[in-house]
Amino acid sequence: MTPLLLGSLLNPINSTMIATALVAIGRDFHVGPADTVWLISAMYLSSAVGQPSMGRLADRVGPRRVFVAGAVTVCAAGLLGALAPTFTLLIVSRVVLGVGTAAAYPAAMAMLRAESRRVGRPTPRAVLGRLSLAALGSAAIGPTLGGLLAATAGWRAVFAVNIPLALLALLSALAWLPRDEKSPRAAGSPAALDPLGIALFAATLTTTMFFLLKLADPRWLLLAPAAVLAAALVWWQLRHPAPFIDLRMLARNGGLVRTYLRHGLTYLVIYCVLYGFSQWLEEAHGYSSFHAGLIMLPMSGAAAVCSLAGARTKGIRAPLTLAAVCLAAGSAVMLVVHGASPLLALLCAGALVGIPQGLAATGNQAAVYAQAPADGVGAAAGLQRTAQYLGAITAASLIGLLYGRHATDPALHRIALIGIALGALLLVLTLTDRSLRAGGRTTTN
Repeated sequence: MTPLLLGSLLNPINSTMIATALVAIGRDFHVGPADTVWLISAMYLSSAVGQPSMGRLADRVGPRRVFVAGAVTVCAAGLLGALAPTFTLLIVSRVVLGVGTAAAYPAAMAMLRAESRRVGRPTPRAVLGRLSLAALGSAAIGPTLGGLLAATAGWRAVFAVNIPLALLALLSALAWLPRDEKSPRAAGSPAALDPLGIALFAATLTTTMFFLLKLADPRWLLLAPAAVLAAALVWWQLRHPAPFIDLRMLARNGGLVRTYLRHGLTYLVIYCVLYGFSQWLEEAHGYSSFHAGLIMLPMSGAAAVCSLAGARTKGIRAPLTLAAVCLAAGSAVMLVVHGASPLLALLCAGALVGIPQGLAATGNQAAVYAQAPADGVGAAAGLQRTAQYLGAITAASLIGLLYGRHATDPALHRIALIGIALGALLLVLTLTDRSLRAGGRTTTN
């Protein structure tokens, strides 16, 4: 598990570690917040495309090969970012970093399924829970680590730290991960990767993201090319013998599609709180960024504890039901807080949203593992992360639309209303999903 856990933390820690280095980067390259935000969006976009791509590759050529290639790519991205002479190259390094770090999680899921088939017994939920805990824990410490590195060694250290981390994951993978089984599928894998499908998927996501990032001043003309690209993607995937996204499988597997929907909606609310609530604490409540981070700690702590608790449960429906209830409850608390609210109410709001973050991460991960086809769990796990990144991009757009130039009490309350509505919707989706009964235990089929 050591290399799998090391690899799985690289993507979330890089997603959050950059936050505390953006000001210094902007100052050195003489660019403003409107430009430095691309350092975040570029990695989200490349990760959203990279996760299912790397998952498909892991299913075709073997998870160990993909894991090792991803670790090497992360080393190269860290070196490029640490030495980048221009802001454009820095963005390129984040794109490469997103692709490299995207390899670990779907490769880990594919490897666990292969190991499960080899030994003839299901993968323990506790093992799956460790992957979630690695992601949640690293995302939580990312801003603190980024701030420490930027303050002591400069912002380039935020990129350079990936080199030793990736090398450690690489060496442990070469030493301990089992070799990939030789399979006739691997011989034809390059053609089976569907590069045109990947390109159409990336273009559709990119166009959609450009539209979502400007909801306050919608660029409606972008909807036309987005629709055309989406239609072309569907047309091509239905005709390709080994499609990048198996739409026919998804059409037959309604439970897996509903799991993606639940995961994306859950993280839409979570990211609204993670970014929107912390910004409101600083602008409306008057807290410093340091104190706002301390107030958000119960959210990270609750997520970590509930991730471990969720990994110990046997079923899937119960933790996901509790996650939906707590998501609505945490949003309800944010609906009544204001600029003079006591500290205890603020801590409770964060903790209540942290509970579903941990439970949904492990619950939906177990659902994907149980519902995905045996030879496609890597790609299925990658699409789960894609749903999460789409939630993050949509959350950032909603925050920009509702906050405008300043985070106010009414704006926070509008975000809270969205959270309550989505929490109720998630509760209905969970309680009415019959596939969660059958998916309560992981299988080796």
